[in-house]
Amino acid sequence: MALTTLDRTVAGAPSNVERANDAPPQVKPAREGRQFSALARLADYIPTLAVVALLAGVGAYGHYAGWKLPKFSALAGNGMVERNDWCETHAVHESQCVECRPELLPKGKDHGWCKEHGVHGCPWCHPDVAQLKPTPTIAEADRGRTVAAHRAVAPAGPENNAVCKNYRRRIQFASLEAVKKAGLDVGLVDRQPIVERIAANGEITYDQTRFASLASRLPGTAWRVEKNVGDRVRKDDVLALVEAAEVGRAKAELLQALSEEHLQSKAVGRLNPASSDGVVPGRQLEKAQAEHAQAQARLLSAQQALVNLGLPVHIEELRGMPQEKLADHLRLLGVPAAAGTSPRPDSTTSNLLPLKAPMDGAIVARHATAGEVVDTSRVLFQMADTDRMWLTVNVPLEEARKLVLGQAVRFRPDGSHAEVAGSLSWISTTVDQQTRMVAARAEVPNPQGHLRHGTFGTGYVILREEPEAIAVPNEAVHWEGCCHVVFVRDKMYFDGPDSPKVFHVRTVRLGTRTERFMEIVAGVLPGEVVATKGSDVLRAELLKNNLGEGCCGAK
Repeated sequence: MALTTLDRTVAGAPSNVERANDAPPQVKPAREGRQFSALARLADYIPTLAVVALLAGVGAYGHYAGWKLPKFSALAGNGMVERNDWCETHAVHESQCVECRPELLPKGKDHGWCKEHGVHGCPWCHPDVAQLKPTPTIAEADRGRTVAAHRAVAPAGPENNAVCKNYRRRIQFASLEAVKKAGLDVGLVDRQPIVERIAANGEITYDQTRFASLASRLPGTAWRVEKNVGDRVRKDDVLALVEAAEVGRAKAELLQALSEEHLQSKAVGRLNPASSDGVVPGRQLEKAQAEHAQAQARLLSAQQALVNLGLPVHIEELRGMPQEKLADHLRLLGVPAAAGTSPRPDSTTSNLLPLKAPMDGAIVARHATAGEVVDTSRVLFQMADTDRMWLTVNVPLEEARKLVLGQAVRFRPDGSHAEVAGSLSWISTTVDQQTRMVAARAEVPNPQGHLRHGTFGTGYVILREEPEAIAVPNEAVHWEGCCHVVFVRDKMYFDGPDSPKVFHVRTVRLGTRTERFMEIVAGVLPGEVVATKGSDVLRAELLKNNLGEGCCGAK
């Protein structure tokens, strides 16, 4: 039978308490190690638990927010809008949304499409459309100028779509701070000088109607060269003297023909019945008259031979000269005393042929040296009238249809800041087979001689100049899919702190684009304010609201 603790105690056996008290102290390292390992494992789980907690927080926020990203207005606005007072469609306070609540900013009468000017809600025909205070009055001069520009200007880009409804839209910001955060800037619709032109590469050349390449009329030897490159000459100035034996023979034939004609004339005079004492046989008279006619023909032939060489001969003047002076006169025929001839005519050859300037101008090239042999195929001098030059511009084929004779042309030579002007005098009827360009020519004055033959540069054919065109900065104009539009600031934009910050979508018809400005033929009036820098934000908002209904939606 087993003994109880009490029995064992009574029987003198030591109890468990006594054994415990009597036993020496024991160390428990295994139990403490297990506690440290559990804490270490718990520390390893802390990052995971933190991530799980963060994801749980994101999930809770997403469930509350409907899993939607912040809107444009929340980023551009102050972020303090109550969710129940926010227009998700137009990104403004719903209580202030002029699209959802039109009574806040009533729209004017919808005038629709203007066939005359090619825009919607035309302010030229309906001034009440303009965002100006007070309503403007359109002057007849402005109306007429606009109509003329509308007919004269080729549209820049595609035409506007008459059925588009985007012009009814208005883009609104929640506040001025939202406008500033969007980076939006504005500019004034103003009058600017506009030039519609075609740019083309050009080249300056000599006027070919005032240019000459001179060669000797007969083969011979350059006896003397009088002029050099760069010399200014007048018409009929002697440039050089060519010694040609043919000239001497022609002069001798003239002398012989002149003498024979003189003798035959006397013979006919003697046989004339009116002057003779007796009766002259008719046959003898006829023979004398025939010989006289032949002598006259030979004289005219000899005269024409010298005239063809540029040596004018007057027969009547020669007939009145004494015989001793006639030979000296013919020897220096056409050679002026200033040409360097000998003071004694009898010591100068009679074979000299002068090469004369056919016009006023300057010597631009010389290929003659005294003593060298020349012939009729060799150019000895080139001269040009540099007071007037030709400007040839090459216009792309697709632009050539706009060219008209008489249009103004401006040209700036390479390396020069000065422009020269002329007018079109010729338009080519052919197209260059390699460049596909059409050549056109203008005559430009060059009184100071600053233009050089062979100079390249940039030319412009002026199609139209408008000193007071309506224009806006280039960045203000946008193509929204079917129309060109600008965003016009509402005229009550600054009436008060609570005034709607609204921009109206306005269809415009474009004219000519310059480096900074775009001409507006129709669609806006001077004095209106349009969005410029950062206006892409407005275009994006317009296109965003068109998704699903197209750019011609009726919303």
